[in-house]
Amino acid sequence: MRLRRWVRRRPPVSSLDVSRMEPLSGGRNEVVAWSGEDPLRPERRLRWRDHFTLTENLLHLPHLPDGHDGLRIAQLSDVHVGQATSDVRIRRAVEAVNAESPDLVFLTGDYVTHSPKPLPRVREVLSGLKGRVFVVLGNHDHQVNAPYLRESFERLGYTVLQNEHRVVEVRGAPVTVLGVDDGRTRRDDVAATFRGAPESGTRLVLAHTPPTVEKLPEQGNLVQFSGHTHGGQFIVQGLTEALFRRAGQPYIRGHYLVKGNQLYVNRGLGFGFGGPYLRRGSEPEVAFFTLRSRMAFAAAG
Repeated sequence: MRLRRWVRRRPPVSSLDVSRMEPLSGGRNEVVAWSGEDPLRPERRLRWRDHFTLTENLLHLPHLPDGHDGLRIAQLSDVHVGQATSDVRIRRAVEAVNAESPDLVFLTGDYVTHSPKPLPRVREVLSGLKGRVFVVLGNHDHQVNAPYLRESFERLGYTVLQNEHRVVEVRGAPVTVLGVDDGRTRRDDVAATFRGAPESGTRLVLAHTPPTVEKLPEQGNLVQFSGHTHGGQFIVQGLTEALFRRAGQPYIRGHYLVKGNQLYVNRGLGFGFGGPYLRRGSEPEVAFFTLRSRMAFAAAG
C-alpha cells in the first residue's frame, strides 16, 4: 500500500518565527477515509479512532553544517499502547514515518500508561521504523517498567538514551543526539547527558518533559524535542493554559524559543477517539522537521 493513497498533504510551513516564546502553528495534514483495499483493516474506511494528523515544520539553525541543510527528522511521542490508543493508528503512524524516509527518527516517551499488560505489544506495534531511531523514556514508562521497555527497543535496534548522548554521521557530518531522562520522575541529569559531548555542530536534544529545556546550556543553538502534555489534551481556551502553568508546564504544544534554544512540544499520538481518555482541540500528531540554515533559507527565498 502506498501511503499517498490515504494521506491528504498540505504544503509545509514556509518559515518559523522563533523570536517569541509562543507556540507557532505548523502545516497540517489529515488522514482521511479512502476507498482502496486496506491491509490493516477489513473495512474500507478509517474509523475515527484511527485518525491522526501529520505536521511539517522548518527549523532554522545558525551555523548548521552544509551537509545538514535539508536534514529530515520524524518524531513520535506519547503513544500509550493499550486500550487508550488504537493499534491501527500506531501502525499507520509507523508507515507514515517510513514513507518520508527521514534521516533520524525520535521517540520521546510514554509508550504505556498505567498497566504492564501492554508491555509486550510495545515492541510489536512500534517495530519496523527505518533508519536511525533514538528513544527516551517518559514518566509512565518509569512507573510501569523502564528496564523492560529499554530492552524491547534495543532488541529492535533502536538506541535508548538515559542521560546519555551519541554522535552519528549523517549526510557527511556529525550529529550529536542527547537524550535526557524523564524530568517528571526526577531522573533527568542534563550535566551527565552533555558530559563529553561536542560543544558545536548539529546538536539535538530528546527529553520527554518540556521544562527540561530550561536546564539546557543557554544560547546553545540546541533543539529539544519533547512530548508529555498531549498538546493540552482537552482544550478550553484560557483555562487549559492556566492549569498547565500552575502545574509547572508552561510549554504545551508547538514551537518555543527558550534561553536561546528551540523547543518543540509534540501533541502525542495516543489517547482520545474511542479510548477512555478524551481529547478535545488537540488531535494526535506525527511531526516531521526539516533543518535549514538561515542563510540557505534566505538564498532560497
